[in-house]
Amino acid sequence: MPKAVEKQQRKGYGMTIQVEYEAHRKLLIPYEEIVREIVLAALAYEKCPYEAEVNVLFTDNDAIREINRDNRQVDAPTDVLSFPMIDFEKESDFSHVEECAEDYFNLETGELLLGDIVISVDKVEEQAEKYGHSQERELAFLIAHSMLHLCGYDHMEEEERRIMEKKQREILDWKGYSR
Repeated sequence: MPKAVEKQQRKGYGMTIQVEYEAHRKLLIPYEEIVREIVLAALAYEKCPYEAEVNVLFTDNDAIREINRDNRQVDAPTDVLSFPMIDFEKESDFSHVEECAEDYFNLETGELLLGDIVISVDKVEEQAEKYGHSQERELAFLIAHSMLHLCGYDHMEEEERRIMEKKQREILDWKGYSR
């Protein structure tokens, strides 16, 4: 049965944020702390009423290129890929998930299965340098961006892009990752 999120749980109690690191080169930043902070901030910002489960994989350009090719038919490395588990009719509208609890919840923990995030360590480093900000800020941005995808947002249309950019900026500003 789904567990509603109480105020203290938004701070990270009872949430499952699984981080795997497969890249050969290590990010020399507290990447696990940043992932946890931004995942929880995005869920609070989007008013997710459940404890959630999110998986994050750190990899390199070669591996993310392969995942991108196999899943999106784009044969190029990218910075982040998002694999949502929920079919949203409207962004961050969680009202329907309990109707399909067996599809959307981990029945053992009661946590909402949001999805998976794959991040290229190479792109974190490259883009931080390219955009003139820290690797911490770049990683926080990629996690915020991907979490919005896991909550049903997209940026294929201009209006969708503006909405997503505003939300990303607000989450990052809230947590102190401003440009």
